[in-house]
Amino acid sequence: QGQLLAKSWSSLFEGQSGAALRGPIYSFNGRNILTDPLWPHRLAWHGSTPRGGHAHRWDCQGWRSSNVAEGMATALGEGRLLAGHRHNCSTP
Repeated sequence: QGQLLAKSWSSLFEGQSGAALRGPIYSFNGRNILTDPLWPHRLAWHGSTPRGGHAHRWDCQGWRSSNVAEGMATALGEGRLLAGHRHNCSTP
């Protein structure tokens, strides 16, 4: 019985930059990633354009720690899942 993050799967990607996320998001070990200091960057990595398409150059696919690459990610506090910006793929 968790909190509702979106009304449906498709509503996450409808409209400009997708749905506004609601409620806490927990890691697999039960930490609230929106408030826990273990998660300093609070990014959702997606590699997508704001309309949900594949951001071919910005998806961190094939990234290795020796590479300098950027991928699309959204700060979870922004409230829009696909309103991403480029971030270094080395960002934890």
